[in-house]
Amino acid sequence: PDIDDTSEVIMALNLARLGPEDDPRRRQAIKRGVNWILALQSKDGGWGAFDKDNNRSYVSMLPFSDFGEVLDPTSVDVTAHILEMLGKLGYQRDFPPLVQARRYILDRQEEDGSWFGRWGVNHIYGVGAVLPALAAINEDMTQPYVTQAVEWLVAHQNDDGGWGESCGSYVDPELRGVGPSTPSQTSWALIALLAAGREASDPVLRGVTYLLVTQDEGGCWDEPYFTGTGFPGYGAGEPPKTMPKPGEPGYQGLDMPGGFMINYHMYRNYWPLMALGRYKTQTNHRHWDADGTTGITEPTGTAAQMVYAQGETSQHES
Repeated sequence: PDIDDTSEVIMALNLARLGPEDDPRRRQAIKRGVNWILALQSKDGGWGAFDKDNNRSYVSMLPFSDFGEVLDPTSVDVTAHILEMLGKLGYQRDFPPLVQARRYILDRQEEDGSWFGRWGVNHIYGVGAVLPALAAINEDMTQPYVTQAVEWLVAHQNDDGGWGESCGSYVDPELRGVGPSTPSQTSWALIALLAAGREASDPVLRGVTYLLVTQDEGGCWDEPYFTGTGFPGYGAGEPPKTMPKPGEPGYQGLDMPGGFMINYHMYRNYWPLMALGRYKTQTNHRHWDADGTTGITEPTGTAAQMVYAQGETSQHES
C-alpha cells in the first residue's frame, strides 16, 4: 500500500457527503486509514512512501538488484501530504505526530528557501507540497521561512507566466526551479502561493493566465516533459550531502543513467484543475464570469500580457 496515496484518498473522503447508509463506512475508512498511516511514522518524524524506518544505506551497497532505489527513506513531500491530511481532519497542533512532522519539514528547508521533491520534479514540487500543509495546520504564513519559499518561487517564474523545472535539477543544483513551463509544475507553484495567501499577487495572476491560455479546445493541457519522479538515481533514495562531481563515484551527469522519471499523463490535467479551483475559491469568484471563465481581459505585468497575446494569436490561427 502507498502511504502518500492513502493520505490523498482520506482527504477526498473527508470532503465526501454520502447518505446515511454509506456515511458510517466513509468514517470508518478514514479512521482505519489514519491509524495505518500514523503507525508508519518513522523515528525522524517523517514518512516514506511505503515503509517505516527503511533508511539503512548499507543495503544499497548489496549487489542483489539493479532496479533503481532499494531504500524508502522519509521524504518531505510525503510527510507534507500527511501533515496536510492531519490539518484538514482537524487534528490540533499539539498532536505529537503532527508536531514531529512539522519539525521534520522545517528542519529540511534548503538554504534557498525551497524543499527537495522526492516524488515530483523537483523543488517546485517540494514547495508545492509543504506550503499547503503548513496552511492546513494553521501555521502563521507570514513567518520568514514561508516568505523565503514564496520568494524562491517568484524568482523562478518564467517570462511566460508559468513555472518549470528540469529533471537535471536532481544532479545539478543550478537547475533548481529552471526549465520550460509545464501545466503541472505551474499548478504546484500556484497551489503553494495560494496557500501562502498570495491570491491577489501579480505572479499568481500571471500563472493563472498561463494555464488559461495554454488549455486546448478539448479542455486539456499538453505536457511533453517528465514531471514525475520514480528514482532520482542516488541509490539511497535521497540526495547525497555533497553532489558527486565528474569523475567521482556516483556522478550521473544530466543523462541520469541511474534515474527513472515518469510522465504521469493525467498530471497535465488534474493539477491545473486543482490550482484553478483553489484560485476561484480564494478569490470568492470575483474574477470569474457567469460562463465559468475569468474576467481577465488585460492581465497586469509584461509576462502576463505576453502570454495573453500568445493565447489570442493561437485562437485566431485555429
